[in-house]
Amino acid sequence: METIDAVVIGAGVVGLAAGRQLAFAGLEVLVLERHRRAGEETSSRNSGVIHSGIYYPAGSRKADLCVRGRKLLYPYCDKHGVAYQRCGKIIVAGNSQSDGLRTLFERGVTNGVDDLQWLSSAEVSRLEPLVSCGAGLLSPSTGVVDVHELMTAYEGDLQAAGGAVVFDSELQTATVDADGMFTLSVVSGGEEMEIRTRRLVNSAGLGAVEMLRKIQGYPAERLRKSYFAKGCYFTCQGAKPFKHLVYPMPSEAGLGVHATLDLDGSTRFGPDVEWVDNIDYHVDPRRADSFYAAIREYWPGLADGSLQPGYAGIRPKIVGPEAKAADFVIEGPREHKIPGLVNLLGIESPGLTSSLAIAEDVEAVFRG
Repeated sequence: METIDAVVIGAGVVGLAAGRQLAFAGLEVLVLERHRRAGEETSSRNSGVIHSGIYYPAGSRKADLCVRGRKLLYPYCDKHGVAYQRCGKIIVAGNSQSDGLRTLFERGVTNGVDDLQWLSSAEVSRLEPLVSCGAGLLSPSTGVVDVHELMTAYEGDLQAAGGAVVFDSELQTATVDADGMFTLSVVSGGEEMEIRTRRLVNSAGLGAVEMLRKIQGYPAERLRKSYFAKGCYFTCQGAKPFKHLVYPMPSEAGLGVHATLDLDGSTRFGPDVEWVDNIDYHVDPRRADSFYAAIREYWPGLADGSLQPGYAGIRPKIVGPEAKAADFVIEGPREHKIPGLVNLLGIESPGLTSSLAIAEDVEAVFRG
């Protein structure tokens, strides 16, 4: 039976960042991924946005980790040659939404986003002539990143530090002995194997909540339910109407149907929000009707027939559709009383932006 210093479950962008961080701390690290490639779920099915930290309640983990993560991520991309564009974002508000936009501005300042600029309707028009709104909020530090290049860089760092990622490998159970060692039963490439480790990081994304049921001794009163919020994207082929990302006012479930730029400048729109019971990435073309209505709130000139189905992603929620948006959960032994176990739950947006900061916090839990 192989013994490893630390095992991370899940090779999404956050799991790879955590594995990298622990390997750099001198640990022998193994990252287990049930799919055959990294980031097959949440990490590769989002907007690829580097967020500034505007949206999240002051003092929340999301606010802290997003701002810290952004400040780490841009220099990391520069150092490792990961493609990105710091294109900036404009959040637009209708005439009746100016109070809500002002609240976002004040929240962002409180969270440490120090470059926000309030824009009048005319100032928005000068930056984005096709946008119609009552006022806007410019976030110059928002950008977009090539997520696959970023994951490749994280994986390369992990391997350079002596760690490894093993694909097509799924955890079945984790038991804990009297010495505090985990014995992991894993099916890898169709073969059963066992691994012993003293440190286990549950970064399973969409499966992280269900993973808790596989860990022997995890407190029953802390078990919870998974909720899935599906978001579809539509592309606007050939059109490059904007130079900035353009966002409407957010809701509890998401940030609204926004305009995101690919690194080549082309535009896609999304995501919307559909609460689903099962993971399904099909994009129903009929959802385009609601996209046209939402986009024309800020781009009234969008022509009929411009949108084509793109792709869909699933947000790993830990609260349902009627609840207030939940914070990130980084749950360690202080909470669940199992030494050596860290659970990362509800890591949706801004998980990509926060990935390096989350990894630092995971290492800090193990340092005690």
